[in-house]
Amino acid sequence: MALSFFDQFSIPTILGIPLIILALAFPLGLYFTTSRFAKNRHLLVQVWFIKQATKQLMNPMSAQGHKWASTLITLLIILISLNTLGLLPYTFTPTTQLSTNLALAIPTWLMTVMAGLRNQPTASLGHLLPEGTPSVLIPMLVLIETTSLLIRPIALGVRLTANLTAGHLLMQLISTAVLVIMNITTTASLITLIVLTLLACLEMAVALIQAYVFTLLLTLYLQENI
Repeated sequence: MALSFFDQFSIPTILGIPLIILALAFPLGLYFTTSRFAKNRHLLVQVWFIKQATKQLMNPMSAQGHKWASTLITLLIILISLNTLGLLPYTFTPTTQLSTNLALAIPTWLMTVMAGLRNQPTASLGHLLPEGTPSVLIPMLVLIETTSLLIRPIALGVRLTANLTAGHLLMQLISTAVLVIMNITTTASLITLIVLTLLACLEMAVALIQAYVFTLLLTLYLQENI
C-alpha cells in the first residue's frame, strides 16, 4: 500500500517506450501549436506575464547580463509547463525525477561558471577565497568554497524534486482518504474534499514558485560571474 503511493513517480511506458520524451516535448509542442500572430486575450496575458517575469529576473543583474534574458525566460517557461503538467489527470510530471532536474541544473550552472571563467577569470576564482583570510585557514576555506560551488546544481535539482514530490504525495494521501471515508461519513469526506481542492491550488502555486526560484538562483549565480 505504501509503495503504491510512489507509483505516480515512475516513468510511464507504452510498449516499453518511456513517455518522458513526450512529456519533455510538451512545452515545445505548445509553442508550435500557438499562432504568434493571433491577437487574443490569452496571448496578451502570456506576453504580459513574460514581460513581468523578465523584468523581475533582470532587475538585480547588470546590463551585461541582460543578453541572457531569453535563455533564462525560456527555462522558466519550460519549468512552469513541466511542473504544472502533473496536475492534470492521467499525466506525468517529469520534474519529479531527480535525473531530469539534474539534467537541467548541471548544464545551466556550468554555463554560469564558464561565463565567469571566460569574462573575468580572476574575479571568479577570487570567490573561492574571501578577502582578508588568515594564511592558516586558506586551504580549508578554498576547500569549503569549492564544495559549496560544486554542490549548487545538486541543491537546485534536489530542491525542485523534493517540493514537487512532497506535494504530489500529500495530494494522493488525501485523495485516498476521501475515497476511504466516503462510505463511512459524508460530512468528513466533503471536508476532506475541500481540503484536497485547496491543496491542489497550493500545489499549483508551488509549481510556479519553484520554477521561479530555480531560475532566480541561476540568475544570481550568473550575476556573480559577469
